[in-house]
Amino acid sequence: MVYDIKDVFYLDTGIETTTSTGDGAQMLDLSAYIDPIARGKSKATGLAIYKVHFDVVDDGGNNPVVATTNGQIRVALMSNPGITSQPVGSLSFANDTLNAGNALVAAGSDYAFGGSAGGDPQQPQQKWLEPSEKVPYVVVRDSVLLAIVVGVAMGANANVFCRLECAQISLDQSTLNQLLRTQTV
Repeated sequence: MVYDIKDVFYLDTGIETTTSTGDGAQMLDLSAYIDPIARGKSKATGLAIYKVHFDVVDDGGNNPVVATTNGQIRVALMSNPGITSQPVGSLSFANDTLNAGNALVAAGSDYAFGGSAGGDPQQPQQKWLEPSEKVPYVVVRDSVLLAIVVGVAMGANANVFCRLECAQISLDQSTLNQLLRTQTV
């Protein structure tokens, strides 16, 4: 599970915030990279996520969020508990879903947009969970979910993007069993 640049590849996904409050999700299919069943002498395969990068941009996708925009959002990348892709406002996460206490969450960040007439360009970000090169988050489910909670309505549409630095890894039976127990809903 050592971070080796020759094995690492990138996956990404994104979701739009809209200008209302609510929860939303974008599923990223990982079934091509994961096989949780050991066959014969071959070991099961999981996806090690070493780093997760979040980015919040304007609805055009190229610029920072408009400086005068207000709003507050929480985003998380999590092993999918069986949720399909749904736009913001059409989903309601149960309590204690998007926090570091949930074993399904691999990474998370909060964004607060203060907005001001003067055009304060600050976008305070607080990462509250992230995997590491030494201890990656290993996924053994078929998909991950980019989950979002818009707690304070955004003054303008924005897009949240997520990029994963990951690699396929072989899993011994005891590690696989532990991961399956942790990631079973």
